Amino acid sequence: MQNKLYHMGIRGKIARSTLAYANETRDWRIYQDFAHVLIHHARELYSKDAFGVSLEETVYALDSTTIDLCLALFPWAKFRTHKGAVKMHTLLDLRGNIPSFIAITDGKVHDVNMLDVLIIEPGSFYIMDRGYIDFERLYHMHRAQGFFVVRGKSNLSFRRQYSNPVDKASGLRCDQIITLSSPASVGKYPEQLRRIKYSDPQTGKSYVFLTNNFELAPKVIADLYKSRVRGARPSSLVLLIYDTPYSWTVVISSVCIVVVTSILISSRMYFLQYFTCLVSGVSGW
Repeated sequence: MQNKLYHMGIRGKIARSTLAYANETRDWRIYQDFAHVLIHHARELYSKDAFGVSLEETVYALDSTTIDLCLALFPWAKFRTHKGAVKMHTLLDLRGNIPSFIAITDGKVHDVNMLDVLIIEPGSFYIMDRGYIDFERLYHMHRAQGFFVVRGKSNLSFRRQYSNPVDKASGLRCDQIITLSSPASVGKYPEQLRRIKYSDPQTGKSYVFLTNNFELAPKVIADLYKSRVRGARPSSLVLLIYDTPYSWTVVISSVCIVVVTSILISSRMYFLQYFTCLVSGVSGW
């Protein structure tokens, strides 16, 4: 650790208490504003980057990461009886896996609540797992002209209107136009939905997707969901930092500093990767 500090221009030893005091008193919003600037520039650099699906529209992946904290040290981080945690909710632009929205909440906050605070971009795609199924909120996204691809639950009650032909050799099992049949769900999402069942040829695992997009090929919908698992780098960096013995302070501002700093590190990686490939003449950048 001391060698790294030396190369940063810090010649003497620094006590942890000094770092803890700095984290407690320094406003984390300084880092937030800087991160917004870097993210804006990084998204411009990667706006034409390929992510495995040929699509001109912006594609986002919405997910969350639970950061475990010691309840004795972080008494404000309520999660369970003997366990503390906060959640980092991240909206990733899949062109470059760059975060465009981050929210830090109590560990008890359910993922689906993030749909209430997102500003939906018309024409963009939002890829989500089953934790984000709330038909009232999804209908709000539909009315805002955003497209969603969400993994369906096994207990979904629906009526099939008709089925489109599919190429079963590609792993597709069905492409159906459906309406919800549950009395509680019909009023929340009164329009048609598209239900696609796909079996991954490599793993043999079956997936059911629900979407409000009726134009894209069913295999493209499946590929969009597969693309969401690519490199959640900011979340990984946060967890890595909290696994080290240098989480110097326990106030909420320090947690925000750690999270935003991980985003700054991630954004810097994007710039280094971009310009390295640019200088070396790698095609596709």
